[in-house]
Amino acid sequence: MSVSRAEPSEITGPKGSSLRVLRILTRSGVASPARPDRNVRQLLSLARWGATVAGGYRAAVARSPQRLAVIDEQRSVTFRELHERAVRLANGLERLGAAPGSRVAVLCRNHAWFVESVVAAAELGADVVLVNTGLTVRATAEVLRAHEPAVVIADAEFADHVAAARLGVPFLVAWPDGAGSGAGLGAGPGAGRSFSHSAQRAPGTATVDDVIAAASAAKRRPPQRPGRIIVLTSGTTGAPKGAQRANPPGLSAAAGLISRIPLRARESVLVATPLFHMWGLAGLQISMALRNTLVLQRRFEPKAALQAIEEKRCAVVFGVPVILQRIMELPPELRDSYDASSLRIVATSGSAIPTPLVTAFMDVFGDVLYNFYGSTEVSWAAIAEPADLRIAPNTAGRPPLDSRLKVLDDRGEVVPRGVTGRIFVWNNLLFEGYTSGGTKEHRAGYMATNDRGHLDSSGRLFVHGRDADMIVCAGEQLFPRDVEDLLASVQDIREAAVVGVPDADQGQRFAAYVVVRPGAEMTAPQVRGVVARYLPGNAVPRDVVFVDALPRNATGKVVVRDLPPSLAGA
Repeated sequence: MSVSRAEPSEITGPKGSSLRVLRILTRSGVASPARPDRNVRQLLSLARWGATVAGGYRAAVARSPQRLAVIDEQRSVTFRELHERAVRLANGLERLGAAPGSRVAVLCRNHAWFVESVVAAAELGADVVLVNTGLTVRATAEVLRAHEPAVVIADAEFADHVAAARLGVPFLVAWPDGAGSGAGLGAGPGAGRSFSHSAQRAPGTATVDDVIAAASAAKRRPPQRPGRIIVLTSGTTGAPKGAQRANPPGLSAAAGLISRIPLRARESVLVATPLFHMWGLAGLQISMALRNTLVLQRRFEPKAALQAIEEKRCAVVFGVPVILQRIMELPPELRDSYDASSLRIVATSGSAIPTPLVTAFMDVFGDVLYNFYGSTEVSWAAIAEPADLRIAPNTAGRPPLDSRLKVLDDRGEVVPRGVTGRIFVWNNLLFEGYTSGGTKEHRAGYMATNDRGHLDSSGRLFVHGRDADMIVCAGEQLFPRDVEDLLASVQDIREAAVVGVPDADQGQRFAAYVVVRPGAEMTAPQVRGVVARYLPGNAVPRDVVFVDALPRNATGKVVVRDLPPSLAGA
């Protein structure tokens, strides 16, 4: 079917009328009927506190106080317990010098203390800075100094990162060194509550539990200005920046995500991507609204993830593409020994999924895969459902409720469908700007994603790569993803990253970094031969570098600056 060049590359998601939002929320269980008193308390919590994490958890307590809110490797916490601890922690943080409008930095892996700290900051009305656990000591210190927190909450393993910043503010230990080394995900309610932090911490350092134990349980009033959440950009090509995010405009934001990903209330959700990442945070926030149980692991390990899915009957996994790859790399007999029949949804985001992996994963686990395309700055742009991915495994899908996108040329004009251009997005969740000043490029209210792609005749979005990833080789515009997808389909190649490097004759050329599967052998001419067989000549990487592993950050993205230098003809 030919693409009509007269049809413009712009598409609008379904309009979020009040009736449609209510239907979505009712169908998912967010607004399902309950005892009248609980419904009233739920609505009053949201009315008074808004769609903040404090308001969301207060509403969850009103509806399901005894339901488990979080299960991690040390303990299980109900919604009521989490709320009560967060209120005490907020009161304690206030005594330590934090105040409405100040900042609280959180440098933690995935566990209940992370959640409690974020909720406590919202109770206080402080902005919470979510710090990437994968940063170096120096980079972490720079981020902390730039954001000037009143209090830092961090896992004990990051004590040297905090010390390097020399902030002179209180430092609270969340997860202590050595905790959880012998604990499994099978721990029941209350597991780990008798665990002593004091024996595992540096002298003179207080813990979150110390502050909670000593703090008042006095009720709190909503702050005059709700605290914001500051999420760091990935920093794969440059220094990470703090992106200020406003609180969602009511439950319509939850309806937007549910409009494309059929999440339901009161299920178990494994968040297998860091909570400090925008996608992990989305998993936390939507699970709060749905009163779901968060299942958290400090580090992703494929067998432990499958064990959690089996033991906790997880219906949903929030993850990044590399976790799918690691699960699929397990021996089939081991992978199939775990019962994953509870899975309804595996929702990924953060980077492009290698096209061969999409089909392979769904062939094993069923049509459960949803691909979310967005960024820290624009939140969401498009979501691909399993039916989309079966037809076009490399699609990013379509805009959800109350979202719009356009594909523009360099002059800002909408291009015809099928033509590659710059992707711009509009929704109610665009970020407020960087903490250092500045923002993303805007065109008529739409924000740039800094990616290039096209819309097909059916309105599906295809993302070719970032503006910075595109190269011009002998006058031809090329993107690495086509080469990466092709190399990912080669049986002897475990993974590959392709980047542009300067070329004296052609301007730029591709360099391929290849990880060969254990026991396999490949040569640079073989790699080039595979590409030459299926792609244009300029796409063939002249540089082929074999590496033991690709450098990835905590969210699974390849860190380009950490790749070794390429050598032409290697």
